[in-house]
Amino acid sequence: MTKTHTTPATAAGPEVAAGTAQFLTPVALGLQALAVNGKQAHWNVRGANFIAIHEVLDSVVAHAQTGADDAAERIVALGLPIDARLATVNDKVKATAVPAGFAQWEDVVRAIIADMDVVIADVQAAIDGLDEIDLASQDIALAIKESLEKDRWFLFAHLAE
Repeated sequence: MTKTHTTPATAAGPEVAAGTAQFLTPVALGLQALAVNGKQAHWNVRGANFIAIHEVLDSVVAHAQTGADDAAERIVALGLPIDARLATVNDKVKATAVPAGFAQWEDVVRAIIADMDVVIADVQAAIDGLDEIDLASQDIALAIKESLEKDRWFLFAHLAE
């Protein structure tokens, strides 16, 4: 059997890698869940605003996948693995409000916004925690937050009066 040795890709050190993983892992897992739930909502949304919500959910999913990839790749670049298998995501992420079947667009929008708010809180914790650990990792968290908040705004605009 071949033994695999892992060497960090940077000279950041094990403390930086561990701290980064501590803050970015919940972000990556939350974004993975958001991508799955967003696609579920995309397939099952109904109602007068169907096409608009259906299309914006595709953007939410794509941005969540990109953000999850960026967060996970930063952890791996610092020399640590990440476990983002579906079972792990399910164990670590809070229950979602996204319905299992068809749902009216208002309910779908509220559910996805609720899921986004959970991830945004994790991203903010990462931004705060990474300030003293690794500014490059913090930059990734800042970009993820910017993307999430823009998508949230696009969804919330459908509910605003």
